[in-house]
Amino acid sequence: MVLIAAPMASSGGGGITLLLPLILIVGMIWFMSRTQRKQRQKQADTVAALQPGTKVITTSGQVGIVEEVDDEYVTLEISDGVLVQFVKAAIGRVIPEEPVDEAADEPADEAADETVDAPVEVKDDVDTKDAVEVPDAGADKGKVQDKSKLPPTHTEN
Repeated sequence: MVLIAAPMASSGGGGITLLLPLILIVGMIWFMSRTQRKQRQKQADTVAALQPGTKVITTSGQVGIVEEVDDEYVTLEISDGVLVQFVKAAIGRVIPEEPVDEAADEPADEAADETVDAPVEVKDDVDTKDAVEVPDAGADKGKVQDKSKLPPTHTEN
């Protein structure tokens, strides 16, 4: 038996196989930088639109109402009469104002008067004097109360 050493045939796309991962990496870096640029622009727009009376949350989680806006600083009222200065870059987001719902301002009695109760049938063989009315829990029907999610107090070996 004779073994002959023959050179392996090379594929013609050697340069493309090395170039393809490089192109993918450059594309991913470009896409991530583009996303970060959009986030920075959105933050800059939010800070530029600050006006006194706006409710904001800082990046550290402090909630306050804007009292004054300077070139570099924002003065927030975090409690009645307590003013704190923050750097503008520390403003995380603006809390949108909640719309006033006029229907929520109505007393509950008026809403209860609008509902129509179904007539109750009384059977002759049941003594109505001892009957107890049980309100229908229609909204809670089929719901199961969540169980406690505490960790077990012991382990088995």
